Amino acid sequence: MSAPRAAVVMLAAGEGRRSGYQTNKVLLPLAGRRVFTWAVRWARELASVERTVIVIREADRDDVVAAVGREVGPPEVTIVTGGDSRHASEWEALQALAPDIEAGRVDVVVIHDAARPLAGTALFASVVDAAWEHGGALPVREQAHLTALDSGSEPPDRVVAVQTPQAFRAAPLLEAYRRAHRDGFVGTDTASCMERYTDLPVHCVEGDARNVKITFPEDLFLAERLLAKAGYDLSGTHGPDPAAAPASRRSALRHLWPGGDHP
Repeated sequence: MSAPRAAVVMLAAGEGRRSGYQTNKVLLPLAGRRVFTWAVRWARELASVERTVIVIREADRDDVVAAVGREVGPPEVTIVTGGDSRHASEWEALQALAPDIEAGRVDVVVIHDAARPLAGTALFASVVDAAWEHGGALPVREQAHLTALDSGSEPPDRVVAVQTPQAFRAAPLLEAYRRAHRDGFVGTDTASCMERYTDLPVHCVEGDARNVKITFPEDLFLAERLLAKAGYDLSGTHGPDPAAAPASRRSALRHLWPGGDHP
């Protein structure tokens, strides 16, 4: 099976009220960049990624365009305005990708929350490969510490937390969302729409504890600490100096930048 060609959809249209800031949380500064451009950076380290679509609130357009111009290199990204729900925003992105999907130029679509800035390149590669093989893929983390609140109930055998990026074969995904649009169906996430309208299995891959989502102010501080631990120079925008970092930090850098300790 040949390597799939992928398109990445970054969902950046949320308001993020719980972050405690007056601006969209994906536009907050993180180690010299905006939160959302970190996510774009890791995804586009993959040679298979040929399209990038960023879904925004129209009120954020000028700020997003400016950040993309400063912090995201070629090829160009496509910016679309999202809808009034996650599902509607995904549908807008898929319509923008539809010509490439129908022409066979995109094999896999990756959906990612732009508020997860530390989803490393290895995780993007993992979901793309699994989706191409199985039909769909999502990263999960075991939550063994969670138990049933009702003391009389048996705890479930397995509890997992679902992360993004999530990936799906492009043609079935587009068809599923077209059928959902005709039916007026609004899914809670991408996988729920795929499960309703296709028989393709959704495969679970191992998530990453460092793949934090920026929801509260302390999450931003945690993300900065994780970047610092990986050897990133927080005083500038030029990335880590792997040669100056100790071996433990060079190992962490390889996790975020597989294939080379470079920004």
